[in-house]
Amino acid sequence: MPVGTVLVTGGTGYIGSFTTLALLEHGYDVVIVDSLYNSSEVVLDRIELICGRRPTFYKVDVTDEKSIDDVFAKHPAIDSAVGESGEIPLEYYRVNVGGSISLLRSMERNNVNNIVFSSSATVYGDATRFPNMIPIPEHCPIGPTNTYGRTKSMIEDVITDFINAQRSNLEKAGKEFKQWNGALLRYFNPCGAHPTGIMGEDPAGVPYNLLPLLGKVATGEREKLLVFGDDYSSRDGTAIRDYIHVVDLARGHLVALNYLRENQPGVKAWNLGSGRGSTVFEIIKAFSKVVGRDLPYEVKPRRQGDVLDLTANPTLANKELNWKTELTMEKACDDLWKWVSNNPKGYRQDPPAEMVEAVKSSKA
Repeated sequence: MPVGTVLVTGGTGYIGSFTTLALLEHGYDVVIVDSLYNSSEVVLDRIELICGRRPTFYKVDVTDEKSIDDVFAKHPAIDSAVGESGEIPLEYYRVNVGGSISLLRSMERNNVNNIVFSSSATVYGDATRFPNMIPIPEHCPIGPTNTYGRTKSMIEDVITDFINAQRSNLEKAGKEFKQWNGALLRYFNPCGAHPTGIMGEDPAGVPYNLLPLLGKVATGEREKLLVFGDDYSSRDGTAIRDYIHVVDLARGHLVALNYLRENQPGVKAWNLGSGRGSTVFEIIKAFSKVVGRDLPYEVKPRRQGDVLDLTANPTLANKELNWKTELTMEKACDDLWKWVSNNPKGYRQDPPAEMVEAVKSSKA
């Protein structure tokens, strides 16, 4: 018997696929819905290869409520949802905000009570505008400075209002209400790949994040890295971010879901980060060291909406979820290089045979 059955929206994407893997490895059944607009179905094969279990998959746009209802009808055991999301400005609003509303309405109709939402540290915006808010605690005031952060913040509000209304209405009616719960996971900068080297980030188009961009420079796909701003008031002038290995982040989704099921807290937010901030130049240096040569970069003016420091205070997740990062930024660099150097075309190529054999023999 599975521990439970979880719907993962965006489950073939980077974070969604690693979360799916973590859930399967810990006894959950997983049903993925994904439109595949920025991901590949091939990742399902890699998940199965690594853990010996395959998620059920439906090619469905999360904004299509009828199709989501159909998925719930086919899988009445689904009791929780994990929401991933996309990354294109107007699409952010349609897919992220619109899709989350569609999902919640469908959850209500199908009595699916727990939602774990992949939010983001970008909801905080520039935390340096307040005293004593670096590293950033969950009680830091919200103030996103870019579109992505604004959509994440909106969805946090939508989920909070929805769960609170469900609980309040049921309580007033004298009915059981504590089954409705939400986790808002404000994760910092996810990076790295699976240590086997056969699963990692493979965005269609140009990656937005620093480490996958460095990966493309290292494989020769890009000429150089563009560094946006070296005039910040940091130790070397570049922006500071908290890098979290994607395997740790996926585990964070798993433990948050378990916490909701066991403790029924209503809606809670947790930071998922290491508490260790690294500058852009430090990341370039760390990844260059793994690659074995200096990677070229060019400094450009700051981008609008970029902030000086996004470093987590992860104390609440450490205490309540019994979760903390176990894999270092350096390990993320190692795993990323293993992934990109052996799979320069990502999921558009077969992984090296010796890597597949290594995975198979580790399970034998």
